[in-house]
Amino acid sequence: MSIIRVFAASCALASLLFIHPANAAGNDDTAIDNTTNSDTTNESAIRTLQVVSYNIRLATKADGEDYWPHRSDAVSEFIAKWDVIGLQEVTPEQFDDLREQLGGDFDSYGLGREDGVSKGEHAAVFYRRDRVKALDTSTFWLCETPDKPGVLGWDAVCARTVSWLRLQDISSGTEFVFANTHFDHRGSTARLESANMVSKRVGQLPENTPFILLGDFNCRPDSEPYKALVAAGLADARSAAVVKLPGPNSTWNGFKAIAPGQTIDHAFVSGPVTVTEFQIHDPKTAAGRFASDHLPIRLAIRWDHLGKP
Repeated sequence: MSIIRVFAASCALASLLFIHPANAAGNDDTAIDNTTNSDTTNESAIRTLQVVSYNIRLATKADGEDYWPHRSDAVSEFIAKWDVIGLQEVTPEQFDDLREQLGGDFDSYGLGREDGVSKGEHAAVFYRRDRVKALDTSTFWLCETPDKPGVLGWDAVCARTVSWLRLQDISSGTEFVFANTHFDHRGSTARLESANMVSKRVGQLPENTPFILLGDFNCRPDSEPYKALVAAGLADARSAAVVKLPGPNSTWNGFKAIAPGQTIDHAFVSGPVTVTEFQIHDPKTAAGRFASDHLPIRLAIRWDHLGKP
């Protein structure tokens, strides 16, 4: 099965194996090498990795005073604080705006869900250049033919994607896999099958691969898709966090008010990963309005092996 691949590193970096489920059967014994000489590791330079998931709401004039041009500064100022950010509902216009606003401090990745290039919403990923580098990047579609762009899966009303990246934490040298997604908002079967597809791919990663999955899953913790992800060995970062910092208890506001119990944006981890902090944030525009109809979630990550961060 082929996967649309966009290599974000030089040929030398590209030679590092990136284990995709499509070829994992022949490489199950090829694990990420996160060993190091402790004598050469500068432990004082190793920091927690600050990771964020944020559905920024697409750009549509129908939102009136919450239209993207009124929110873009607040969104870019918020995400500029962190190291790795997974965004959902990113239109081409928004992707261009954020890349310009964030300047040279960040690299980015994301393919349009309609054509596998730039058309349609992106599950975009931004990562700070001085903290993280990309070893490999790819996208697959949440449908029965995951390598074909623009295909709707099951009962979904929109094409849905997963941005799947192999990254390296520069401060520690740790390699990890980072996935960002947006499950369908209408199709209940699509959400469950999407969870099963992601779970299967996670299960095909080499043992002890540090893994982070985040996004807008359009489902609460009591839902079947959520339960399927947890059953696959993924830990909810909120539950796993050593410290849960004060903040809202829901991730949905609809540009009106934070809706109690509507936590539909999640982050999951597996492998040698510790979530030291978890928090739901509530960024506002200069006018005091919500910066999006969702609230962003943030987790601080420490690795349980290399460099003893």
